[in-house]
Amino acid sequence: DIGVMSGAALYIKRDLKISDVQVEIMNGIINLYSPVGSFIAGRTSDWIGRRYTIVLAGVIFFAGAILMGLSPNYAFLMFGRFVAGVGIGFAFLIAPVYTSEISPTSSRGFLTSLPEVFLNGGILIGYISNYGFSKLPLRLGWRLMLGVGAVPSIFLAVAVLAMPESPRWLVAKGRLGEAKRVLHKISDSEEEARLRLADIKQTSGIPDDCDDDVVSVTKRSHGHSVWRELFLHPTRAVRHIFIASLGIHFFAQATGIDAVVLYSPRIFEKAGIRSDNYLLLATVAVGFAKTVSILVATFLLDRAGRRVLLLCSVGGLVLSLTTLGVSLTVVDHSRTTLTWAVGLSLAAVLSYVAFFSIGSGPITWVYSSEIFPLRLRAQGVAIGAMVNRVTSGVISMTFLSLYKAITIGGAFFLFAGIAVAAWVFHYTLLPETRGKTLEEIEGSFGNFWWKPKAEVAKATAQTELKTIGQTSTNVD
Repeated sequence: DIGVMSGAALYIKRDLKISDVQVEIMNGIINLYSPVGSFIAGRTSDWIGRRYTIVLAGVIFFAGAILMGLSPNYAFLMFGRFVAGVGIGFAFLIAPVYTSEISPTSSRGFLTSLPEVFLNGGILIGYISNYGFSKLPLRLGWRLMLGVGAVPSIFLAVAVLAMPESPRWLVAKGRLGEAKRVLHKISDSEEEARLRLADIKQTSGIPDDCDDDVVSVTKRSHGHSVWRELFLHPTRAVRHIFIASLGIHFFAQATGIDAVVLYSPRIFEKAGIRSDNYLLLATVAVGFAKTVSILVATFLLDRAGRRVLLLCSVGGLVLSLTTLGVSLTVVDHSRTTLTWAVGLSLAAVLSYVAFFSIGSGPITWVYSSEIFPLRLRAQGVAIGAMVNRVTSGVISMTFLSLYKAITIGGAFFLFAGIAVAAWVFHYTLLPETRGKTLEEIEGSFGNFWWKPKAEVAKATAQTELKTIGQTSTNVD
C-alpha cells in the first residue's frame, strides 16, 4: 500500500480531480486508522493467540484491497483505506511480537527484522507495479495498483496456518505440553528449549517443578493490571522501557521517512525531473536502495548489535537530510535546471532511505518487541505501534502543506533537526539487547543514562576496593 500510493496518487488526483489537501489526507489517513487495528490486535493476540491474529489481519487486508480497487469515487476510496488501515495496524503489532517470541536468542534480531525486510520488498514491488500499470488507461491503472494488494493477503492468511503458535502465549494460557513441543522445534538445542521454558514459566507464575501438560495460570498477560502497571504504577525498569519504546517509534517516523517514501515523485519533481516515466523510475531506485540496505541490516543485527547500528543509522539520516535540504534549496532558488543539484538530490534521497533501512527502520520493531516483559508485551508493542502510526499519519498528512509554508528545503532541514534529537535520545536511553534472552532484557533497564549493568557493577566494585585500600592505608 505504501509503495503503491506514492505513484497511484498521481493518477488518482488526475482521475478523481482532487486537491493536494485531499491527496495528503488520502495518503496519511491510513496511518491514523491503523492504531485502531493495533489496539484491537493487542487484545486479540492475547485472547485467540498470535497466529490466528495474523490470519485475521490477512482477511482485513484482503477486504481493504478489494474495496480500494473497486472505488468509484473519493468517498468510497477513503472507506477502503479505513479497512486497509485497520489491517495494517494488526500487522504492525503482531508481526514483530510473534517473530520475537518464536525466535531462538542467537538469531532473534535477524528473524524479528524480517517483517521490515518484506515491508521494504513490498514497497519495491509497489513501485515496480506502478510503473507497469501506469501504461494502462487512467481509470483502470490506479485501481489495479491498489486492488492487486489482495493477492499477498490471501497467501498470508493461508500460509500462517502451517506455522507454530507462540510458546509464550501457550504458557500464558497454561498449555505447557504444546509449548514444550513448539520450543523443541524452534530452539537451537534441547538445553536452550529447557531454559526458555523455565524462564517463561517463571514469568507466568508457574512453579519450575510443574510438568503437567495443562495447568492453571494465575498471572495474566492482559487485563486492567497490565494497563495499571504500564501507566499508573510502573517500576523504574518498566517506565524506562515504556519511554524507550515510545521514543524509538516516534523518532523513526518524525525524521520524515513516510514523507520521502510517499512523496518521492513530488520531491524528484521539485528537484527538476519532469517526465512521469523518469519520476517513477527514480522512485523504483529508491525502493531498490531501501530493500538492499535492509538486507544488510538483517545480517548485522545479531553481530554488530542494535545500539551501534541505530546510532550509525540516525547519524547518516542527519547527514542525508541536511544534504537534501541544501540541494533542494539551491534548485528552488535557481531559474535554470542544475544537473549537479538534481543528481545530489537523488543521491541524498537514496542515502537517506539506505541509512534508515540499515538501522532506524528494522531496529525500531526489533527493539520494541523484545524489551517488554511477557506480561506487558502485546499491549506495550500496541502502544508503540499506535505512536508510530499516528506520527506517520501526521507527517504524511502535512508534508505538502509544510513544504509550501517553509519551502521544500526547509522541510528537510526541520527533519534533520529532529534526527539530531533522535540521536541524543537513542544514545542516552537505549541499552544494548543483543545476545540476551527476552526474560533477561528487563534487567538492562532502569538507568536512564545508558550504562550496561556489568559496567555499573565493575565501577562500583572498583570504588569499593579503592575505599577499602584507603581505609587500610589509614589504619597502617
